[in-house]
Amino acid sequence: MKRIYAASLCAWVIALGSAMPRVAMCADAPVASAPTSVDIKPAEQLLFMQPHMTGVEAQTELDYAVDYSGPPSKVNDTLRVLVVSQGNSKNDAKVSDRTGNVNVPGGLPCNPVIIYFLEHDIAEMEQLTGGQRRYFQQRVRMALAAGPAITPVSSEALGLGKHAKAQQIVIQPYLNDPNAERFTKYLAKRYTFVMADDVPGRLLMIRTEVPGDGNDFAHPLQKETIAFQGTFRNMGAPGKPSNAPRASR
Repeated sequence: MKRIYAASLCAWVIALGSAMPRVAMCADAPVASAPTSVDIKPAEQLLFMQPHMTGVEAQTELDYAVDYSGPPSKVNDTLRVLVVSQGNSKNDAKVSDRTGNVNVPGGLPCNPVIIYFLEHDIAEMEQLTGGQRRYFQQRVRMALAAGPAITPVSSEALGLGKHAKAQQIVIQPYLNDPNAERFTKYLAKRYTFVMADDVPGRLLMIRTEVPGDGNDFAHPLQKETIAFQGTFRNMGAPGKPSNAPRASR
């Protein structure tokens, strides 16, 4: 099975800093104004505009643990990114999950897992609320364009192992949303991005959390995580059988 994500998010990211059309969740809903500044904020730069795959050798596979705790469903999976060209210089990385190959929109120097996760999240918000995917895309974009802080974080405290100079970005795109009454359960939904320079692909984790009653993040109603697991080398070496054991980097 081959799943294809729409190119909407990629086009949105390429347009970072430009004025965006105002998108309403429904035809009769109030619209949210997009930022008009041409400045690309540091958080946007870190997540989308930096060459995350620099230094990753050709034919290296990066593996990420996937944990979607639902609703709508609980899923445990491994997301695999095969870096075909050195440092993904040809933008030809191949992404696959339990459904098979996933065509993640390219054209950006960032780790494609970031686009994969956000596309999944936006599609899920559309499914769960009946809203329009462009609306949720816009809210996430605006939250990042608002210039959220990039803060040092202990990767060990997050259960991600010891990594020097881990950095965290946290956004809550639906706070103060004029359409919040249409999906009040997701009003405080939190997105956390953790990056580290010493990790191949630089992405340590992305997590979204929908808090429980009383804004209780310790007992979330929904939590979805993609976290770096490890790397494997020479995945596409000539003559290498497909069932051969992977050589740990």
